[in-house]
Amino acid sequence: MGIGDITVAEMTATQLKALIQSAVKEALQEVLGDLDAELELRPEFEERLRQAVAYVTSGGRLLSMEELTGQIEGASDV
Repeated sequence: MGIGDITVAEMTATQLKALIQSAVKEALQEVLGDLDAELELRPEFEERLRQAVAYVTSGGRLLSMEELTGQIEGASDV
């Protein structure tokens, strides 16, 4: 039994939340479209992105936002 086969009254709170989120996301995508579709990357950013991809592809590891924040906070404690 898929979500399309039940009524709202029969849905769990989780199913209802998922249905609402999906409907809102779909509606926003229809109204807004892809806001970045006509934009281009600056050459400097594109080059930095290529470097980062090459670094990771060759075995390097980038920091997560949490790791970076932790390092910055740790440096400010000194």
